[in-house]
Amino acid sequence: MTFPITNIALVIAAISSGLLAGVYFAFSTFIMQAFARLPVDQGIAAMQSINTTIVRSPFIALFILTALLSIFIAVMAILYWRGGTSMFMLIGAALYIVASLLSTMIFNVPMNNALDKVDGHSAESAQLWSSYLVDWTRWNHVRTVASLLAACAFVKALF
Repeated sequence: MTFPITNIALVIAAISSGLLAGVYFAFSTFIMQAFARLPVDQGIAAMQSINTTIVRSPFIALFILTALLSIFIAVMAILYWRGGTSMFMLIGAALYIVASLLSTMIFNVPMNNALDKVDGHSAESAQLWSSYLVDWTRWNHVRTVASLLAACAFVKALF
């Protein structure tokens, strides 16, 4: 049996992980592809605009809240070990923290920062944009799958 506060944390973490997976899924399946079809300067400008906007949006609050909940859930799983339930709590927390949060910080954010310094009309912009589209999307796939699997693990821990 889990504590009510842990159950609430699991529900919120499952929903927020699922929401984040949906955002990442949209980027992986059609947004980045749409940007790739634009002229280089327009694609870069569109992504630069998103990078500026997203850090001031509710997305960041959800992103950080899910990380904090994942840490709380992991601590509760360890302190009050309940076999399979705790294992799913730890799996969900690890998936979110390692494969979503940390991969974002280590891979996607530095690529975004590098892109933000580029003038879309410069000579090197086409090469940077081409590699950015491939590399950024690859790591975004990781975030998508990890966030979805984290949501599933949090739900499984509830039952």
